[in-house]
Amino acid sequence: MKLRLHFVVDPMGWLCISLVFGIWLYNSFFIPKLVLLPHYDEGHIPWAIVVCYYIASGLCIAALFRASTADPGRLPADPHIPHSEREQWELCNKCNLMRPKRSHHCSRCGHCVRRMDHHCPWINNCVGEDNHWLFLQLCFYAQLLSLFTLVLDFCQYYYFQPLTTLDQEKFTTRHELALLRVSALMGVVMLVGMSSLFYTQMTGILSDMTTIEKMSTFSNEIYSMKRSWQWALAEVCGTRWKLLWLFPLRSRKPLKGTHHYRTHV
Repeated sequence: MKLRLHFVVDPMGWLCISLVFGIWLYNSFFIPKLVLLPHYDEGHIPWAIVVCYYIASGLCIAALFRASTADPGRLPADPHIPHSEREQWELCNKCNLMRPKRSHHCSRCGHCVRRMDHHCPWINNCVGEDNHWLFLQLCFYAQLLSLFTLVLDFCQYYYFQPLTTLDQEKFTTRHELALLRVSALMGVVMLVGMSSLFYTQMTGILSDMTTIEKMSTFSNEIYSMKRSWQWALAEVCGTRWKLLWLFPLRSRKPLKGTHHYRTHV
């Protein structure tokens, strides 16, 4: 597996991604320490719940790292243009470089990106042809981890038996308001936000339309291609193996026979 790292120099993007990492760290450290592991030690929850929580947490941070450091599809300064595809390329009026249709020039990063969906400050990177699948994974695992955290917070209040090795009054005073309620609030915000983002990304993928194309004044010239959801996701993820759609620690290769061009921004 050969992974190329791509970093964007943007202080505002660094601030945003640090905030996302802080939320992940908060829920991956305090929730297991205060809820998950103590109740596991006293036999209130099975070991499988603990393992699933850490797997979800690990996949979430792996997807965040890969989405923020993967090359989104930056075009080289002197791209090789196949003779049969020359009509599908044009000159960018901002960087004066040749680019294929459906590419877009990112003013934040300063270069053109193939099939660019949008620039996301929360990963400090563009979302384009080569890392769209990682951004989709990040949305999915962030939803999963947020839902997991909310369920644990709810069970701590209304379902789990009191811990015998813990002073309940002391626990409530020190941790309930400062940690668990903040965690629940962050879980709700992240779940709602990531669910909405995941939905918009999935509708765009299934209709073969990027976010930029949806917002474009030329959207009436863009047509949606009719294709199955399996083929649409396979094209984005670069593989027809569905299990690999959920695995962030791999490289992506375009599927053969998936090149198509449309009116672009």
